Amino acid sequence: MIDGKTRVCGIMANPVEHSYSPMMQNFFAAHTGMNAVYVPLKVEPDMVEEAVKGAYAMNLAGMNVTVPYKQQVIPFLKEIDPGAAAIGAVNTLVRIPGGYKGYNTDAPGLYRAMAEEGISIEGARCILLGAGGAGKAAAYTLGAHGAEQVYLLNRNRERAVQLAEEMNGSFGRQIFLPMGLEDYGKIPDGSYLCIQSTSVGMAPHTEAAPIEDGEFYKKIAVGFDIVYTPFETRFMKLVRRAGGQAFNGLSMLIYQGVIAYELWNPRAQVSEECVRQIRRRMEDKLLGGTGNMVFIGFMGAGKTTVGRFYAEQLGKDFLDTDSVIEKKTGKTITAIFEDEGEEAFRKMETEILRELKEQVSNTVISVGGGLPLREENRKILKEAGTVVYLRSRPETVWERLKGDDTRPMLKGEHPEERIRELLNIREEAYEEAAHFSVDTDGKTPGEVAELVFRCRKGENVI
Repeated sequence: MIDGKTRVCGIMANPVEHSYSPMMQNFFAAHTGMNAVYVPLKVEPDMVEEAVKGAYAMNLAGMNVTVPYKQQVIPFLKEIDPGAAAIGAVNTLVRIPGGYKGYNTDAPGLYRAMAEEGISIEGARCILLGAGGAGKAAAYTLGAHGAEQVYLLNRNRERAVQLAEEMNGSFGRQIFLPMGLEDYGKIPDGSYLCIQSTSVGMAPHTEAAPIEDGEFYKKIAVGFDIVYTPFETRFMKLVRRAGGQAFNGLSMLIYQGVIAYELWNPRAQVSEECVRQIRRRMEDKLLGGTGNMVFIGFMGAGKTTVGRFYAEQLGKDFLDTDSVIEKKTGKTITAIFEDEGEEAFRKMETEILRELKEQVSNTVISVGGGLPLREENRKILKEAGTVVYLRSRPETVWERLKGDDTRPMLKGEHPEERIRELLNIREEAYEEAAHFSVDTDGKTPGEVAELVFRCRKGENVI
């Protein structure tokens, strides 16, 4: 709840509407129990000084600063952290007596993101594409953590020379070798760590890469693109096509945010679980997360359990079509079968499915085991969202449902044989209705939900 004691922070940018930082920082506040709120702050180019002074006058605890203000804000700060001074760019302001102290959390955020992926900088031969603000943070990270050599390429060679001289002077050794971007062919053959720090490839120009020549990418063992939207940049695709590993900038964005949050709130610590959850939510948004996810499968496959878990992890609403029907009719599913018959129930399912398709978004939906059997329903399902078939062997289903006498389709003798028979009949319809399927045998709901998410990202989970 926002009250008179709420600490206010924000992001100072132009444009600012696209920023993921409010989503991330408010999530951190909620999960660390801090009375804090984070808001977007659009600042016009000629109002930087007024913005900094106004934020201090209004008691803002801190701000993030992004393009184009990372350098422009420096003259209006009370103090600057040595790391930020060495980089020559600030992205985080922390309130101190008399003004703000400027920090650069991009560099440590990049290092934490790379370390998380097991990427070692010490002794590495590297290539750095770009000499702008992000390039400076990347260069500082490489130099500070022991890179052996860095080929620094930039479209404007003079800027590459200037940055190389600055960094070589800072670290007291000739690490950085400046080159024009067009001179990439002069880099000796080898196995390099490459950081892509330009904005090339960022949405909406997603089919662009700083260098298109496939021969260049054969030199890259590991490629790290600071761009995080799109989820897979063309740079990353070219690295992978040439046989290298590729990572996007989402983890860097998250970790620079974690570091900034903990600077503003020294008593708070963002846990690994909190980082994992916000990464999932941000990945979901990058993957077009306003659409529905629909879980189908046989009874006992875990559609409701997995669906609820998936929804909770991603901050989405959850609906179960059987529960919607029971609420609408005032009857249990068993009573509907007994009083009105299966055909009447199937018609209700179709009606509810049509309503959900038209009225619901950004929601996780689980449907009854028999709903996908109708051809009409299979078509509606794929229009309603991304459909996931949760597969289970008959033995698994029987083990999960033993003792459950509420299932109309399992009434009578030999329920285990009935499960096998029904599953065999329905398998083809489930496969036809789904965009992809996930095996649930021997897995917890959390493990199944993780597999579902990885499939959404296009990973091969088999």
